[in-house]
Amino acid sequence: MFSTTPDSYNKLLLHLYRLSHELPLTYFQDAALELIKPVLPFDSSMWGSATLTPEGIDVHTLHLHRQSPEMLEAYEEIKHLDTAAALAAQKPTSALAFHTDSWFGSTAQKPLRAHGKRFGQAHFFIGGAVHLQTRFTRWLTLFRADDRAYCTETERVLLAGLMPHVQQALELNRLTHLSQAAGATDHPARGAAIADLRGVLYHADAVFEHALRAEWDDWRTFTLPPVVMKSFLQGNPRFVGNRHVLTLCVEHQLLFLKSRPRCAADGLTPREFTVAKLMVKGNTHKQIATLLQRSPATVRTQIRNVYDKLGIGNVAGMIEALRQME
Repeated sequence: MFSTTPDSYNKLLLHLYRLSHELPLTYFQDAALELIKPVLPFDSSMWGSATLTPEGIDVHTLHLHRQSPEMLEAYEEIKHLDTAAALAAQKPTSALAFHTDSWFGSTAQKPLRAHGKRFGQAHFFIGGAVHLQTRFTRWLTLFRADDRAYCTETERVLLAGLMPHVQQALELNRLTHLSQAAGATDHPARGAAIADLRGVLYHADAVFEHALRAEWDDWRTFTLPPVVMKSFLQGNPRFVGNRHVLTLCVEHQLLFLKSRPRCAADGLTPREFTVAKLMVKGNTHKQIATLLQRSPATVRTQIRNVYDKLGIGNVAGMIEALRQME
């Protein structure tokens, strides 16, 4: 168990950063919270990102620790009454402590007090960072169920010191996962990025940003272009632009993205691409016809079209053309 002595605090931080590199994406946040719990006790938490609106927080990503999804569903109905979240949103960074019954003491806030009792939130801390122009925030809330377990000023200061490290460790964990998902490559024209399901970019390397600017001259925001998000939300794992191709996989409420220059193989139709993949595996046109339940003549025509589009004359050239898509 850690204490708040300088030596143990440093050990906690070192352990936190080590976990960020060692643990898979799905396990890191729970492990980080369990690491914090001995020095800053709490019973449950929520850790996420959101846009702050006049109606309350609009959640982008959320990790619940020892809280049920029903808690968030119930909160949606009363979030406009949450003056604690509003207070946290007033500064670029904050670490605040609250007693539910005292802070939400007005008659209008009675639903918040009832919510706190129902879900074990008698006391709570909020640590967060807000982009004041976009109103985008990343935050961590720690709840205490015991009405006697008041949040102290010493603990609030401790949270303020921990928050930059906690968020940085989370970012490093995601970047480690991104690196593994992208594969080991030093190709100078291939980029990588992380975004949430609303298209907000959490990380983008210089190559990925260059690809977006090259594809869309007016791209200057911290979000993915709407046409890209529309394509992804329609279930397409790949967006083919005029000059670049973006691909993604979805994990843990996040988009892990890669960019690369467009190549000749990107111009193949889905059927032509299927035929090409079967060709490079060594299948003859008759075998492909049987596998795809098409006539040999149709497959021969598709193979000719593939050769023409790729500007090649043999299977070896096809293998190399398809490799550029990896």
